[in-house]
Order: sequence, then structure tokens, then C-alpha cells
Amino acid sequence: MLLPRVGLLFLPLLAALTGANPLGTKPAVSTFKSSIHEALSLRFVSDSGVCETTPGVHQMSGYIEVGTNMSMWFWFFEARESPDTAPFTLWLNGGPGCSSMIGLFQENGPCLVNPDGKTTTLNPYSWNNLSNMIYIDQPIGTGFSYGTDTVNSTQSAAPFVWKAFQILFESQQFSKYQSREFIFATESYGGHYGPAFVTYFDEQNTKIRSGSLQGEEVVVSALMINNGWYDPLLQNKAYVDFAINAPGYGQLQSDSVIKQINESYYKPNGCKDQEEACYAAGNSAASNSICLDADNFCIEKVFVPAVGDRDSYDLRQNSSALFPPEYYVDFLTQPSIQQKIGAEVTYGECPDPPYELFVRTGDDARTLLPQLGALANSGLKILIWAGDADINCNWLGGHASVLAMEWYGKARLNSTPFSNMTIGGKTVAAIQNVDNFSFATVYEAGHEVPAFQPEASLEIFRQVINKQPLHSV
Repeated sequence: MLLPRVGLLFLPLLAALTGANPLGTKPAVSTFKSSIHEALSLRFVSDSGVCETTPGVHQMSGYIEVGTNMSMWFWFFEARESPDTAPFTLWLNGGPGCSSMIGLFQENGPCLVNPDGKTTTLNPYSWNNLSNMIYIDQPIGTGFSYGTDTVNSTQSAAPFVWKAFQILFESQQFSKYQSREFIFATESYGGHYGPAFVTYFDEQNTKIRSGSLQGEEVVVSALMINNGWYDPLLQNKAYVDFAINAPGYGQLQSDSVIKQINESYYKPNGCKDQEEACYAAGNSAASNSICLDADNFCIEKVFVPAVGDRDSYDLRQNSSALFPPEYYVDFLTQPSIQQKIGAEVTYGECPDPPYELFVRTGDDARTLLPQLGALANSGLKILIWAGDADINCNWLGGHASVLAMEWYGKARLNSTPFSNMTIGGKTVAAIQNVDNFSFATVYEAGHEVPAFQPEASLEIFRQVINKQPLHSV
């Protein structure tokens, strides 16, 4: 069985419920039904007063019906500054099958939940300081989303997120954001989601422009992926490299363990051979089992021993890691909070069912590097960044991935030395810039970079919004 690895699946799981609302009386709910796509509709609660308590800042939360019995949860926060001109940013967490409420409450949302699990404090480094923010739980069955889940791969997830933006951009509530700069921000399994979804959006836009498809264009102006899972062949090798020497932290495992995982990666029919077989299988009928076998082997024989008893998301902590805290889960399981925000089911942070569908197709073992390279080649503004203390999707693997991807700037990126990015004189990251492409390793940060380095993350976000190369301030 595929071990939880490239999302946030080591965290306690809460099973998502489906069906009728078990939570009692709802607040006033507004609805909007698409005139173009028959099955698509929107229902939401406005200005619940939960989390974002800054006076005058508008918020909405509720459901996007992306198909029959397919209720996809969203939570939107208006920008605190200049909402009428600020860009529009989508945040997706990874998993696959992990809720974007993780990002909202632990990373870059308007509030942080206090240790009592019942109250919140405003987050001064919230990304809605600069942008209108929408957080979406996908695929169905994740977080507060519920209903019928047919998504079993990255590729099959993309159309449902596209459908979500069809109804959003058609609606009176969100149509004004369609013409804004659109930042697609994601992490972890977002290394799969980001390249695949943006590629799919672009393909749909081409059809809409040609008249072969009726719909709303979804034009992404920038893609941000932190601690992403892009290319399993290279990133499994990086587990070996990181165990030998995690830059700034030293050797993570004993010589004997390093010898073992090195052999497991390189031996005949080892991790490398099996991953290459997965890549060669493409989308053939046999590819699911080939890729699943590769993933299972690499996880058991390379990843697990490379992590040992450390926290895979922050090598500075052990496996009982306490940061970032899980207070927000208790907060979201309060019936009073669920009623205020219009949630219709019990919250499930990283429930098993959506994840298991991805397991069966070996999706985790497949590479999205060609799509990422094509997007870079198109000139799209892209930031690939990573916390330096994350083992799971460590920065060595992310960096090896972008150095290997095919695009016009490949040679220049490979010959560009790292330089320091400082904020107020303090070094916060090592950076590389080539035209619209940037790579950054953020110091003293684990898997969820904005949780560990909120000030630096907000500044990096600001520079991406402004389409600037990363630089010191």
C-alpha cells in the first residue's frame, strides 16, 4: 500500500461524511446557477465573521456544484488592501486528497487558531494583505467537499477545478476577478496539480477562443509551487542525497542506512529501474500496476529509511512534530463554526478515500516535469521554492527537477549561481532567476514554508505578484 508521503497525510485523519446536512440550521445561503453549464451552480454564505475579522473585509464560503452530487468547498477572502484592483489567487494543498484549509489556517490565511481550538488571532502576514484569496478543497471528499468522487489521477482532477472556475467567473460574485492577474499557488502534490491544471486551463482557453467550446477563460498569470512533487525519478534519488548531506544540517542517517538506500535506488530492478519503467509505460493499460509497484518499492526501500525517526516535513523535529500545530482542526469541528460558514459535512483534513483512488493508478510515480517545462518555455511567471528543512519534497530534489526540465532557459539556469535574498539585512533564502523563472530555497523552513517563515513568504508572494525576479529588500 502506498504510504502517505507527498501531502500532509501523516496528520490525524477525520473521515468526511457524505449526504444530508447533519449540522442543524444553516445561515442564509445565496445561490447562483450557471446558464451555460447545466449541472454547475454556486451556494454560499457571505461575511460569516469567522477567521477574517478585519473591519470591512468581505468573505464568502460555501459550495461549487461541479457535477451531479459533487459539492466542492471553497472559502474566499477579499484583499485587505485595494480589493478592487488586487490580483486573484487560488491556493490548493496537496495530498493527494488533503484540504486547502491546511494552507488557510496553518500557512497563509487571514487568521491563526489559538491553542484553545475555539478562538482565532489575525495573521499579520496573511496573503490576503495583497491579494483576493480563494481556497478550494479538491477532489470531492476532501476537507468540507462531499459527494461522488471519480477523480483517480492528477489529469482527471483538472477538469473539475476548471468547472469550478466556470461557475465562479460566470457568477456576479466572482466575474470581476476574471480580468485580474490570476496566481495559481500550491504546494507538495501541487507539483503535480500545478503543471497539469494550468496546462489544462490553457488548452480549454484555446478551445474557447476558437469557438469550439463555450465557457469562461481561466488565464493564469503566475504559478507558485513550494516543496512540490514534480519528478519521482529525480526526487527519489534526492532522498539518498539528502540523507548523505542535507545542506546546512549535515548527514541525516547512519552510514549503514545510507548504503542500504543507495543500493535500493541503484540496484537492478531497484527504485531507479522501476521508476524508468513507469515513465516508459506512459498511459498504457499496464502503466497503473507498473507505476504503483515502483512507488511502493521506492517508498518502502528509499523514502522510509531516509526519513528514519525524524519528521518528514521538518528534519529538525522528530516524528511527533508539534509544529505547525493542529489547533485549527478542533476549531473547524465545532458545529457553531460549521454552521456560520455554511459547511454541510464534518471536516476531514486528509481522508483516505480520495487518496486511495490516486494510489490505484500509480499517479504518485508519474512525472509532471514535461508540462512544467512547457509552461516555463511559454514565458509564464513561475516560482519553484522550498523550505530547506523538508525531507519529503526536499529542495535538492526540487532543484534537480528544474535543472533537468526542458525549456529555453535550461542552460542559463544551470549556469546561474545561487545568490542570497535578504530582508532587512537578514538572509532568508538562496535564489536563482532566469527571466520569468525563479527558484528559491528558504532557510529554516519545513514543508509548509509560510508557516515557518511567514514574513519572507509574504515578501516572496509580493514579488511574484509584481512579476519581479526575486530580490533583497
